[in-house]
Amino acid sequence: MSPADQIRSLSWGDTFFLYLERDGQPLNIASTCEFEGKITLQACARFIESKLDIIPRYKQRAVFPPFNLGLPTWEFDPNFDIRNHVREIVLKQGTDSDLKAEAARIISSQLDRNHPLWDITLVRGLMGNRTGMIIRLHHCMADGVSGVGIMNVLLDATPTPQKPARKKPPVELPGPTDSVAILLDRFLKSYQSFMQGALTAQTEVLNIARDLFAGAAHGQTEELIHLVPELGTPSERLPFNKVCRGPQQLAWAEIPMAEIKAVRAILGGTVNDVVLTTVTSAVRCYSESLGVKLRGRHVRLIVPVNIRGKGDVSELGNQITFLPINVPLDVRDPRILLSRVSERMTFLRSVGVPELVGLFGTLVSKVPLPLQAVLVPLLTQLPLSLCNMICTNIPGPQVPLYMLGHKLLRCYPYVPIGGELGLNVAILSYDGTAYFGFGGDVHAVPDIDRFEELLRESFQELRAAAAAYQHHQDVSENQAGDNVTPKPSRSRRATVEKQGPKPKIRSASPTKRVMPKRHSAAKTSAAPFPPTASQSMANAENTQAGDRVRLNLAMHAV
Repeated sequence: MSPADQIRSLSWGDTFFLYLERDGQPLNIASTCEFEGKITLQACARFIESKLDIIPRYKQRAVFPPFNLGLPTWEFDPNFDIRNHVREIVLKQGTDSDLKAEAARIISSQLDRNHPLWDITLVRGLMGNRTGMIIRLHHCMADGVSGVGIMNVLLDATPTPQKPARKKPPVELPGPTDSVAILLDRFLKSYQSFMQGALTAQTEVLNIARDLFAGAAHGQTEELIHLVPELGTPSERLPFNKVCRGPQQLAWAEIPMAEIKAVRAILGGTVNDVVLTTVTSAVRCYSESLGVKLRGRHVRLIVPVNIRGKGDVSELGNQITFLPINVPLDVRDPRILLSRVSERMTFLRSVGVPELVGLFGTLVSKVPLPLQAVLVPLLTQLPLSLCNMICTNIPGPQVPLYMLGHKLLRCYPYVPIGGELGLNVAILSYDGTAYFGFGGDVHAVPDIDRFEELLRESFQELRAAAAAYQHHQDVSENQAGDNVTPKPSRSRRATVEKQGPKPKIRSASPTKRVMPKRHSAAKTSAAPFPPTASQSMANAENTQAGDRVRLNLAMHAV
């Protein structure tokens, strides 16, 4: 292991999450898992400790420099003990509600900064022969994507447990003991970080300018003109946008991935567009139930965007930027709402909004670190409303995972709340199911459990709209097929030509019966759904004309 790997400075983004943390606002990401069968504490602790040599960061703690003159560094904990990080509790009743309450209690507390910033709590006593596991780590250690990478390290892809790796003694790197040398070392690292950030900012400015010019070239000038004022305007508060004071509480729901992909296949967009549409509908229903007038209102969702190269999840820390999207709350048709979300997400990505937000973060990082350490915790207590909610969708493994031969049944994620973000939601897809984890401040959203049912109802409405649209398309295609007269086959035409014209048959009655002319049926084509007003009038006129033809035929027949 190289010296650079043993003592490494945190990035500015990772440090920012440490500065953001305050009483009542712990910056932990977490997941609550359920395994089949019973897992003992000793076996669990021994197994997890055997994996830590693969991820040595989990033996390191964040050490701040004197007076915050530089970025914190990762250094090995000289008093590392697995018992400080793996523990167990026993539930009294053993219900899912008990598990949820215990998870909320653990997430609401802060991790001890004198040790590595993670822990795992084994939950015993669950009904149905299950074992719960609450995995918690500070946001400075990982984002959602790298958190899933850690999950892949700790768990196995087969029921057969892997043999624990041989324990290796940690190699300590001697650091400078002279206080002057330490301060000089941190100052030089801070200067190096500043210069790298300046070069990064220059590159990002050029990339953003290129994307903006490309958007203007594609006829998006008017939208670009309105984009910057839209992003700079504070979002209108919703009932759950209140300063977080703690404690936190949780709500869980799940939707099969096959149903989400079926909606996407019929109505278009992406899986993430379907998720955002469903969450927006649930927020609309919740806000309406509290008497909020939604005409002309929007919800501003912050969507984290992974910026790792080629989807690499092995790199720890935070490698994300954010994409803010305003979604209308007064659109009730789920199909139209999904179309609006999909179009907006495509536009924001095409003009480089995630890069623009990343550039803003780069500029903020140039504020002197001692000043950041003082101001950032205070800013989270001010009534600032930059957005309404964070909605992060994390792609997880789509095959079953196991720990010590016990299958992972469910996994509900948690993304931290803070400031006026009194309600956030994280989505993790695992083994064919999307698991939704709502986290909220008890004072901002005391009835958070309502979102479980509202989310299910919102997706059912979207699924019903997709089914109705598919049925309409099928009917249109069938009608178009019925109205096309099939051409006779080549063999049939040859037979008719060979036989010659058919002989005329004289009628026995001297009176000739006049038959009405047949009107050829108009060819139909699949129309847009729902039709426009002009199309609706044209359809009505065609229907009336068809009725008159049928009436004339009936009179001739009589």
